Amino acid sequence: MTVKPRLSFGQIINMNVGFFGIQYSFGLQQSAVNPIYDFLGATPDQLPLLNLAGPVTGLLIQPLIGTLSDKTWHPRFGRRKPYFFAGAFFCSLCLFLYPFSSTLWMAVGLLWILDAANNTAMEPYRALIADKLPASQQPTGFLTQSFFTGLGITLANVSLFIFQKHIHGEHGQIPYWVFASFFLGSLCSISSVGWSIYKTPEIPPTPEELAKLRASKGGFTEPFREIFHALKYMPAVMWKLALVYLFQWYALFCYWQNASKSIAQSVWKTAPNQNRNLYEEAVGWTGLVNGWYNVVTFLSAFALVGLARKYSPKMVHFVCLLMAGAGLVIFPHIENKYLLFAPMTGFGIAWASMMGVPYLMVVGHIPKERYGVYMGIINMMIVIPMILQNLTFGFVLKNILNNDPGKAISFAGVFLFIAASATLLIKSVKADPEMEIPLPVGH
Repeated sequence: MTVKPRLSFGQIINMNVGFFGIQYSFGLQQSAVNPIYDFLGATPDQLPLLNLAGPVTGLLIQPLIGTLSDKTWHPRFGRRKPYFFAGAFFCSLCLFLYPFSSTLWMAVGLLWILDAANNTAMEPYRALIADKLPASQQPTGFLTQSFFTGLGITLANVSLFIFQKHIHGEHGQIPYWVFASFFLGSLCSISSVGWSIYKTPEIPPTPEELAKLRASKGGFTEPFREIFHALKYMPAVMWKLALVYLFQWYALFCYWQNASKSIAQSVWKTAPNQNRNLYEEAVGWTGLVNGWYNVVTFLSAFALVGLARKYSPKMVHFVCLLMAGAGLVIFPHIENKYLLFAPMTGFGIAWASMMGVPYLMVVGHIPKERYGVYMGIINMMIVIPMILQNLTFGFVLKNILNNDPGKAISFAGVFLFIAASATLLIKSVKADPEMEIPLPVGH
């Protein structure tokens, strides 16, 4: 059995830098893609279906890539790194091309390719933490990814705000400031992943593990058989986490799809089809608000390690979801644009938990040789609620919530309360008492 050496905090940072570029791209998807759809003429109830690319590609790509990477080893390129390099390359290409979308369906098509590339890059990153780090350092590894999630999405959102203030004009129906944010994201994606690949060697398999890899059956259907087998024997704690994720991720998609329109409605008293200039201001401010909650995410991510050690990951996630739910319930009732940052503070702490703490609940129950496939299955638990949201929320928004974006945000808050309640069903286990607390970032 391979003994995993403890890594320095700097080495853990280097191996996760690539998560920054991947999450910059996701930040643009959260804050910029739906306004682009608005600019290209989409109606509010069309947005859920137009966002179907993300969850569907995640459902198909991540478990498949996880399974393939589990069964991959190359003496030069490693096990996980070939996959997140390929994903980052195509992600950068799509980010560069995206603002040139001249029609709604061109934007939708590029989003499908972009999301497939992002998922190809992200899934092996989760497995790399389990591959490289001993159990006592895995909380730091996962929450370092939470830190870079916050940092990447913060830069994406703040770039939207800054560029919207200083770059004017438009190409077709897309403002030039959108081009600037996507071009910066294209650069961040490939350069940050390249840095992690350069700085992080993978642990080679033992001769016994290598022989097992070579002896495993090949063929097109093998990865799918592996996924179904893993599902059949999935630990019970993962089924309970799936219930939490059902409500949690449905709620988050409701927020991302409606945040800019909710802010336009409550603060600027307008809508995309009423005043284009005021709506652009609302989109820019949404970038700043979303940037703020991601600042909170990377400032609070490492503190959650200590809280998880003291109170258990389950209780940390429960409290964080309560804070996020309360924030979204009051969000659409705030008319002062500066006060919007208050509820987003709790949401940012919860976002840090969502990106790292649930993995601490399950990683100890996953067999080593199946890290990749089970991390992919966890992503299935994320994207299936998103698919359900994309397929059902357009009807709910149009027929029950009267196409009111503010009501959509409050609806999301209620779902986060339900997710918090479901968290209590998970057996409470305190984190490893030897869990380390890293030095503050920026030290």
